[in-house]
Amino acid sequence: MRVSIKDIAREAQVSHSTVSRALSDSPLVSAGTKARIQQLAREMGYSPDAQARSLVMGRTRTVGVVVTTITDPFIAEVVQSIENTAYDYGYSVILTSSGSQSKREIAAVEMLQSKRVDGVIVTSSRVGALYQGLLERLEVPIVLINSHRRQASPSTFSVNVDNRHGAYIATKYLIGLQHRRIGYVGGRTHHSDDQERQAGYCEALARANIDFDPQLMVPGNGRASGGERALPHLRVLADPPTAVLCYNDMTAVGLMRAAREMGIVVPDELSVVGFDDIPFASYVMPSLTTLAQPKAEMGRMAMRMVLSLIGDERAENIDKANVVVKGRLIVRESSGVLTHSGAHERAVARNT
Repeated sequence: MRVSIKDIAREAQVSHSTVSRALSDSPLVSAGTKARIQQLAREMGYSPDAQARSLVMGRTRTVGVVVTTITDPFIAEVVQSIENTAYDYGYSVILTSSGSQSKREIAAVEMLQSKRVDGVIVTSSRVGALYQGLLERLEVPIVLINSHRRQASPSTFSVNVDNRHGAYIATKYLIGLQHRRIGYVGGRTHHSDDQERQAGYCEALARANIDFDPQLMVPGNGRASGGERALPHLRVLADPPTAVLCYNDMTAVGLMRAAREMGIVVPDELSVVGFDDIPFASYVMPSLTTLAQPKAEMGRMAMRMVLSLIGDERAENIDKANVVVKGRLIVRESSGVLTHSGAHERAVARNT
């Protein structure tokens, strides 16, 4: 049977309230008595009743995290940082995956409501944009990571990477390598982060006086398969691209696989740039040039923001405001200077 505070009090020959104070490290109990009770609790195998404690404290010390999929390496890194930060503050995480399916998305939010979580973090999911009203009915703080909200709310905040700036500097980098025919393979249709990256790509072209060619912009799905399917569409153009910016690293990995199968040498004939800097971006062959998001920092900031919003005194110095962080370009082997006597002419020759 579960050991209770009453059992410890009886064994220690003290009151229930003394045991409770000792186990919560209260200064009202002398150091000697506190140490004796805590040692006795360990020996008797006592563990606090989390449900009962939550009723007394008004908190469950749990935070719900909603993701689209746990198989995305970017999301995995962010969630790991959230969980590590939660552990440091004595909180636990309930993770649920929406799978981009409306029924599962609603069920995920309702499950968190039944668990009485103290706060919710939504990362890279449609939930933040489509079900903001449902989330707000939980009546707990909500922090969105790269998952934009539709309207302002006093209980909803966000931590986002500057997608437009990231795509702009990545495209500008390719232009600096003398590329003028630069493709863009997108992510999930109508997602704000993809739209912002498209805007950054177009801005860089405009500033370099390069005409935008809609044929060079191909939709993807945020997965490797999207990149695989996109490359053949780009290569059959009369004037194919010599470089491609991809919505994310998974798209870039798929595109480079398609390039190998088509006999296209990266970066000699085609430069490729991704977005995210997932763990194995540096291990693929050739290693991937990419726009790195500060994933660990974003997860840590989101968790600490939740703590600040629920009034945890250890996070009082955290600003309760929306945060936008900058990414940084990581140059690796998948990108290179365009050689006018080689790459572009070979690409055109393949289609003539």
